[in-house]
Amino acid sequence: FVTLRLKSSMYHRFHAPIACDVKNVSYISGDTWNVNPVALKRVEKLFCKNERAVIELHTDNSLGSITLVPVAAILVASMKFKFLTDTLSLKYKGPNVLPCDASFSKGDEMGYFQHGSTIILFATANYEFCEEIKEGRYIKMGQPLMGGHTNHF
Repeated sequence: FVTLRLKSSMYHRFHAPIACDVKNVSYISGDTWNVNPVALKRVEKLFCKNERAVIELHTDNSLGSITLVPVAAILVASMKFKFLTDTLSLKYKGPNVLPCDASFSKGDEMGYFQHGSTIILFATANYEFCEEIKEGRYIKMGQPLMGGHTNHF
């Protein structure tokens, strides 16, 4: 997995890391703790407490899977997805599993936070970090993050 912290001064939109389909979004309401490094050290399981969405990315790679988890933080408390009509926030009172039928090419915008926050990306063992990806490094939009047997994202 990799944790991508999007500070308020950064670009706070998130994009499909690979060509994929999304069949549903699982919304998990929660608190809105700050996600800065100090808070991560002080608050146990912080990302499990914050408001978040779980998005399984369905790809052509039958050997592995990728899941994105946008995590809303303090002053954010909302996630907007291009493929859902509702904004997911602490005010949202709808179902927790939202069905959809969305397809993305690599790099397509999927959604955004209304302020900085965090994306956690989980991938199965057949994906590896690109050599230049190291803890604490800045990653720019479009920079390769992980690679599989057939391509990088």
